[in-house]
Formats: sequence, C-alpha cells, structure tokens
Amino acid sequence: MLFSLYEYLGVLSLLALALFISCILFFLSYYLNPKNEDIEKASPYECGFDPFEDTKSRFDVKFYLISILFIIFDLEIMFLFPWAVVLSSVGVFGFLSMFLFLFVLTLGFVYEWKKGALDWD
Repeated sequence: MLFSLYEYLGVLSLLALALFISCILFFLSYYLNPKNEDIEKASPYECGFDPFEDTKSRFDVKFYLISILFIIFDLEIMFLFPWAVVLSSVGVFGFLSMFLFLFVLTLGFVYEWKKGALDWD
C-alpha cells in the first residue's frame, strides 16, 4: 500500500506546486491591482455595445445553431481521439459503430449548413 502511494508523490508534489503558485499569483494580482473604479468598466455590455432591450427578449436562432455546431465538433473530437487510440482492438463492431456515430454527426453538420448557420451576414 505504501509503495503505491509513493508512486503518486511526484504528481502530488506538482499539484501542490501549481496550487501554491496560483494562490501566490492570485493574491499578488489582488494587492498590486490599482483600485480606481471607472464607470465605463463597471457598466454592463453585450458584445461591445450597451444593452438595448430587456433580458427576457428572444435571441436569434443563429445563436442556437452556432451552439449546436460547437457541440457537433466537440463531440466528434471527444470520441474520435480515444477511438483512434484503440482502433486495432475494437474490432468490426467498434469500427462500424464509430462510423454510424460519424454519420449522425455529419447529418447534424448538413442540417446546420442547410439552415445557414455557416453563413456570416
């Protein structure tokens, strides 16, 4: 038991060092930061300009389409890297199931394309 904990001593020491350095930098930035408040810095903004409507207003559909596009590519990368690592041991079933997954993601991408989420106005 002691030997297995000893193997993690390097990882724990790096974690402690990272925590120590991040705390030092946090407190230094807090104490060395100038405390002059500016009205323009404290004001809320949306995309670089002042808010002009109520917060309960409806968003354009393009915001949702861009988020769906992000999820499509994020899921693709998240599942493709581990699959590529174990490609030789997954067999035909794993190979075909990944291509089914990629087909579904491609359908989502085509849907985004047809809806015009990739067009910048």
